[in-house]
Amino acid sequence: QVQLVESGGGLVQPGGSLRLSCAASGSIFRINAMGWYRQAPGKERELVAVITSGGSTNYADSVKGRFTISRDNAKNTVYLQMNSLKPEDTAVYYCNLDYSSDYQLKDAWGQGTLVTVSS
Repeated sequence: QVQLVESGGGLVQPGGSLRLSCAASGSIFRINAMGWYRQAPGKERELVAVITSGGSTNYADSVKGRFTISRDNAKNTVYLQMNSLKPEDTAVYYCNLDYSSDYQLKDAWGQGTLVTVSS
């Protein structure tokens, strides 16, 4: 069993910043990638950013230059630094873990944390 605990969401004014954290624990042999997705009301869940075990990153075009994903391998934790936030960034943000356990490739999701960008 794997648990993902997210934190850092909240209300912020346009142009402001927030930092999301997601800590993974449980039966994990190896983490292959960790990422952040978001889902705005009435829209499908979309990829925001992902970081692989080797440190390679990928971002949605809409957040490039504003968001930065990073990870602490010792803590099995991934972060999402969000700067220059816009109202259209308002969504529930979900952490995703792509990992290996029991000789299988698996993935897990966090419970989601709400980010609201509004004046």
